[in-house]
Amino acid sequence: MSLEILYEDNHLIAVNKKAGDLVQGDKTEDVTLMDKIKAYIKKKYKKPGDVFLGVVHRLDRPVGGVVVFAKTSKALSRMNKLFQDRDVQKTYWAVVEHLPPENEERLTHYLKKNQEKNRSRAYDKEVKGSKKSVLDYRLIGRSKNYFYVELEPQTGRHHQIRVQLSHIGCPIKGDVKYGGKRTNRDGSIHLLARSLSFVHPVKKEKITIKANPPKKDPLWAEFLTLNK
Repeated sequence: MSLEILYEDNHLIAVNKKAGDLVQGDKTEDVTLMDKIKAYIKKKYKKPGDVFLGVVHRLDRPVGGVVVFAKTSKALSRMNKLFQDRDVQKTYWAVVEHLPPENEERLTHYLKKNQEKNRSRAYDKEVKGSKKSVLDYRLIGRSKNYFYVELEPQTGRHHQIRVQLSHIGCPIKGDVKYGGKRTNRDGSIHLLARSLSFVHPVKKEKITIKANPPKKDPLWAEFLTLNK
């Protein structure tokens, strides 16, 4: 069991989720990230019985990066409020297949979710059942065939980053669900939850937790080499 712990204290634990890991259980009944962290805590602290671990937020299965869990019920309720009140700054990195129309831009669309197909669609104007979706992006690099963007979602909609980038003609590499040319071999998509910044729910100090992309991925490795 390999876990990359990014941050840990008595109240919170944050890990660098690998693309392909499930945050929480689903119909596949695969071992989850939650299961792995509970086992880690139980072993490290020699805890008898069940270990408390609260899910604060989620990442799609094919996405990697920072995920925070609460180790106490008090931390969980306070973290839930931070996320509900949009008091958490989220930054993502993505590899996209086409050059974005601008070097830096705020995208505003209206997203409508199809529950049966587990996908969303973006509209330029509000339609019945849609929700306003705001996303800031900035071009931060390029390789021979791909482009690297940094993203800050201002809203929290279903598949928001994937849908909005696809809508402007810049699908994420590997994301065939939203217009990518082909799948990645491991089923991942090139989207990384790069960092989370928030005021600690108990210590009341600002913290920023960062995750690096997988070193063995040649596209990410090239980007990191160029941006040293």
